[in-house]
Amino acid sequence: MLKALRSVMVTLVISNALPAARGANPQAPHPEASTVQWIALSDPRLEVDGLFWYKQNGGALNRLPLRMKDKISPPVWEQASCPSGARIRFRTDTKVLAIRLEYPSPPDMLNLHAMGQTGVDLYVDGKYRATAFADTKASPGHTYEREYFRFEKEPRMEREVVLYLPIYKPVKVLGIGIDSAARVLPARAFSMQKPVVFYGTSITQGGCASRPGLSYTALLGRMLNSDFVDLGFSGQGLGLTEEAQLVSEIDAACFVLDYGVNNMTLESLQKVYLPFLQTIRSKHPDTPILAITPIYESREFWPGGNPPPWEAMRAHIRSVVKQLREAGDRHLEVIDGTDLLGPADGDALADGTHPNDYGFRLMAERLAPRLRRLLAP
Repeated sequence: MLKALRSVMVTLVISNALPAARGANPQAPHPEASTVQWIALSDPRLEVDGLFWYKQNGGALNRLPLRMKDKISPPVWEQASCPSGARIRFRTDTKVLAIRLEYPSPPDMLNLHAMGQTGVDLYVDGKYRATAFADTKASPGHTYEREYFRFEKEPRMEREVVLYLPIYKPVKVLGIGIDSAARVLPARAFSMQKPVVFYGTSITQGGCASRPGLSYTALLGRMLNSDFVDLGFSGQGLGLTEEAQLVSEIDAACFVLDYGVNNMTLESLQKVYLPFLQTIRSKHPDTPILAITPIYESREFWPGGNPPPWEAMRAHIRSVVKQLREAGDRHLEVIDGTDLLGPADGDALADGTHPNDYGFRLMAERLAPRLRRLLAP
């Protein structure tokens, strides 16, 4: 759904990476950077979550297994190279935290600004701190070094660190910087061992959140203290057989299916929806599955014109779920997307189709009670 709309000129506002009194280039190395030691992403003290095939991929930040590169359509593979939902987690008592990043190209989307497309969000003890992101100079070999914080006068204390990786741009994490005396400890455990797995469209991937920590999957992860895997593919969440098979490889706490509208026609959705559910259920007979019908889109209820077939798709998804439940599947449920974002929530859309930050907050808050019930012991 969310397409990379190319602009002739990209204007970026770089956030303040250092205190204003230092008068430094916000993304330039700190003058006291010699006190920082750099940890590679492969360091076993760092936990990388949200990338189910991360170890199988040899540490590549890709959302699908590399073994499938020639078997998946190029558009899906392009979106899979964007590590939406991936997080780097650890505990540390460092007084300095920095990151080194490399991007293949600059931000270039009109309906998602630079921080939303390329941002790496820092959350400390569950609270947002800052974002590192690319500018117009981004290219292979160009390194960004961003200092998130420097507590020079405060006493040393242990903090929980979570770094959310970009929604819509591949990235290389070249190092995490901490002070030379700091300890690095394992991240605290999630409330459950298995992740919640989301499969869907650009909305699932995170478009149009203003930064990666504000997608509805990220918000739910914090609300539920749960790990999650985001398999949203912009414009490409079609529910094809090979994608259903990949989703079913994951031992999940719950599967959330948030797709439909990428198919564009009811007939296209009818061909794939039931087989997708059957593929997952064949490997996970007792795992909860929550099916979400399409959320509200502003052009649905304009008088005249040619409205999209979302209401027919909603009816089909409800019908498929009813059919399977009547056949004995008691672990399958459906929630109407218009209960998450409906006609009264027009201001929650960024471009008439994709939620903005307010929209994603509404979706997460309205989904959380249902997921809590499904995930309860």
